[in-house]
Amino acid sequence: MSGSDSPPVPRRLPSGVHEAVGPGCALLRLETTASREGVLDGAWWPRSRNIGAELPALLSALVAHVGPVTRVGLDTTAWEGLPTRIAVDDQVVHIDSFPDGDDTVLITRGDRDIFSLLVVPPNAAPDAARAAMAQAARADNASQAEQILIDTGSGQGPSG
Repeated sequence: MSGSDSPPVPRRLPSGVHEAVGPGCALLRLETTASREGVLDGAWWPRSRNIGAELPALLSALVAHVGPVTRVGLDTTAWEGLPTRIAVDDQVVHIDSFPDGDDTVLITRGDRDIFSLLVVPPNAAPDAARAAMAQAARADNASQAEQILIDTGSGQGPSG
Protein backbone atom coordinates (compact mmCIF):
# COMPACT_ATOMS: atom_id res chain seq x y z
CA MET A 1 0.00 0.00 0.00
CA SER A 2 1.50 3.30 -1.04
CA GLY A 3 1.41 6.43 1.12
CA SER A 4 -1.35 7.93 -1.04
CA ASP A 5 -3.53 4.83 -0.50
CA SER A 6 -3.38 5.11 3.29
CA PRO A 7 -6.51 6.37 5.06
CA PRO A 8 -6.19 9.95 6.29
CA VAL A 9 -5.01 10.26 9.87
CA PRO A 10 -7.14 12.65 11.96
CA ARG A 11 -5.05 15.59 13.03
CA ARG A 12 -5.67 17.80 16.03
CA LEU A 13 -4.35 21.18 17.00
CA PRO A 14 -2.31 21.24 20.20
CA SER A 15 -4.61 22.12 23.10
CA GLY A 16 -5.01 25.86 23.60
CA VAL A 17 -3.82 26.86 20.13
CA HIS A 18 -5.79 29.52 18.27
CA GLU A 19 -5.19 31.81 15.36
CA ALA A 20 -5.61 35.49 16.18
CA VAL A 21 -4.61 38.30 13.88
CA GLY A 22 -6.25 41.15 15.81
CA PRO A 23 -9.61 42.78 16.45
CA GLY A 24 -11.94 42.69 13.47
CA CYS A 25 -10.10 39.87 11.70
CA ALA A 26 -11.08 36.26 11.22
CA LEU A 27 -10.29 34.33 14.37
CA LEU A 28 -10.52 30.62 14.95
CA ARG A 29 -10.43 28.62 18.16
CA LEU A 30 -11.04 24.93 17.87
CA GLU A 31 -11.53 22.55 20.77
CA THR A 32 -9.09 19.74 20.17
CA THR A 33 -9.82 17.14 22.82
CA ALA A 34 -10.75 13.68 21.60
CA SER A 35 -13.97 13.64 23.66
CA ARG A 36 -15.91 16.36 21.76
CA GLU A 37 -18.55 16.38 24.51
CA GLY A 38 -19.29 20.11 24.35
CA VAL A 39 -22.19 21.57 22.38
CA LEU A 40 -19.79 23.38 20.03
CA ASP A 41 -16.36 22.53 18.66
CA GLY A 42 -15.08 26.09 18.50
CA ALA A 43 -15.82 29.55 17.15
CA TRP A 44 -15.18 31.85 14.20
CA TRP A 45 -15.13 35.65 14.16
CA PRO A 46 -15.36 36.81 10.53
CA ARG A 47 -14.58 40.41 9.52
CA SER A 48 -17.77 40.82 7.47
CA ARG A 49 -20.92 39.05 6.25
CA ASN A 50 -19.41 38.65 2.76
CA ILE A 51 -19.02 34.87 2.63
CA GLY A 52 -16.92 34.95 -0.53
CA ALA A 53 -14.34 37.08 1.27
CA GLU A 54 -14.48 35.28 4.64
CA LEU A 55 -15.00 31.56 4.05
CA PRO A 56 -11.83 30.76 2.06
CA ALA A 57 -9.55 31.83 4.93
CA LEU A 58 -11.54 29.81 7.47
CA LEU A 59 -11.53 26.70 5.30
CA SER A 60 -7.82 27.01 4.49
CA ALA A 61 -7.05 27.20 8.22
CA LEU A 62 -9.21 24.17 8.94
CA VAL A 63 -7.82 22.12 6.05
CA ALA A 64 -4.28 22.80 7.28
CA HIS A 65 -5.10 21.39 10.72
CA VAL A 66 -7.88 18.81 10.36
CA GLY A 67 -7.67 17.71 6.73
CA PRO A 68 -9.99 18.13 3.74
CA VAL A 69 -13.38 19.76 4.24
CA THR A 70 -16.23 18.55 2.01
CA ARG A 71 -19.26 20.63 3.06
CA VAL A 72 -20.18 23.82 4.89
CA GLY A 73 -23.64 24.58 6.28
CA LEU A 74 -24.60 28.25 6.67
CA ASP A 75 -27.62 30.40 7.52
CA THR A 76 -28.95 31.91 4.28
CA THR A 77 -30.12 35.12 5.95
CA ALA A 78 -26.82 35.83 7.74
CA TRP A 79 -24.54 36.02 4.69
CA GLU A 80 -24.25 38.06 1.52
CA GLY A 81 -23.70 36.34 -1.83
CA LEU A 82 -23.98 32.73 -0.66
CA PRO A 83 -22.62 30.39 -3.39
CA THR A 84 -23.44 26.67 -3.78
CA ARG A 85 -19.76 25.69 -3.83
CA ILE A 86 -16.34 27.21 -3.35
CA ALA A 87 -12.84 26.07 -4.29
CA VAL A 88 -10.31 25.93 -1.45
CA ASP A 89 -6.77 24.73 -2.04
CA ASP A 90 -7.84 23.19 -5.39
CA GLN A 91 -10.70 21.24 -3.78
CA VAL A 92 -14.41 21.93 -4.22
CA VAL A 93 -16.34 22.45 -0.99
CA HIS A 94 -20.14 22.29 -1.22
CA ILE A 95 -22.15 24.99 0.55
CA ASP A 96 -25.48 24.03 2.14
CA SER A 97 -27.78 26.85 3.18
CA PHE A 98 -30.59 26.86 5.70
CA PRO A 99 -33.43 29.43 5.93
CA ASP A 100 -32.90 30.23 9.59
CA GLY A 101 -29.72 29.72 11.46
CA ASP A 102 -28.59 29.22 14.99
CA ASP A 103 -25.46 31.40 15.00
CA THR A 104 -23.29 28.49 13.85
CA VAL A 105 -21.46 27.23 10.80
CA LEU A 106 -21.29 23.46 10.26
CA ILE A 107 -18.08 22.10 8.76
CA THR A 108 -18.04 18.54 7.40
CA ARG A 109 -14.76 16.66 7.12
CA GLY A 110 -14.99 13.42 5.16
CA ASP A 111 -18.42 11.79 5.07
CA ARG A 112 -19.69 12.20 8.61
CA ASP A 113 -17.29 14.13 10.83
CA ILE A 114 -19.04 17.44 11.56
CA PHE A 115 -17.63 20.41 13.47
CA SER A 116 -20.07 23.02 14.78
CA LEU A 117 -18.54 26.48 15.16
CA LEU A 118 -20.11 29.49 16.85
CA VAL A 119 -20.16 32.48 14.49
CA VAL A 120 -19.39 35.68 16.38
CA PRO A 121 -20.94 38.69 14.62
CA PRO A 122 -18.38 40.79 12.74
CA ASN A 123 -19.33 43.93 14.67
CA ALA A 124 -18.81 42.35 18.12
CA ALA A 125 -16.50 44.19 20.50
CA PRO A 126 -13.08 42.46 20.68
CA ASP A 127 -13.30 41.55 24.39
CA ALA A 128 -16.84 40.18 24.00
CA ALA A 129 -15.84 38.24 20.87
CA ARG A 130 -12.86 36.66 22.60
CA ALA A 131 -15.02 35.72 25.61
CA ALA A 132 -17.61 34.10 23.33
CA MET A 133 -14.91 32.19 21.44
CA ALA A 134 -13.29 30.96 24.64
CA GLN A 135 -16.62 29.70 25.99
CA ALA A 136 -17.55 27.98 22.71
CA ALA A 137 -14.21 26.16 22.60
CA ARG A 138 -14.43 24.77 26.14
CA ALA A 139 -14.75 20.97 26.19
CA ASP A 140 -17.43 21.20 28.89
CA ASN A 141 -19.49 23.98 27.29
CA ALA A 142 -23.20 23.17 27.58
CA SER A 143 -24.52 26.49 26.18
CA GLN A 144 -26.00 26.86 22.71
CA ALA A 145 -24.48 29.47 20.37
CA GLU A 146 -27.27 32.02 20.84
CA GLN A 147 -26.94 31.87 24.62
CA ILE A 148 -23.17 32.35 24.45
CA LEU A 149 -23.64 35.48 22.34
CA ILE A 150 -26.19 36.82 24.83
CA ASP A 151 -24.06 35.94 27.89
CA THR A 152 -20.94 37.62 26.51
CA GLY A 153 -22.64 40.63 24.92
CA SER A 154 -21.40 39.56 21.49
CA GLY A 155 -24.81 39.18 19.85
CA GLN A 156 -26.75 41.61 17.76
CA GLY A 157 -29.79 41.62 20.03
CA PRO A 158 -31.59 44.81 20.98
CA SER A 159 -29.67 47.11 23.22
CA GLY A 160 -31.08 47.70 26.65
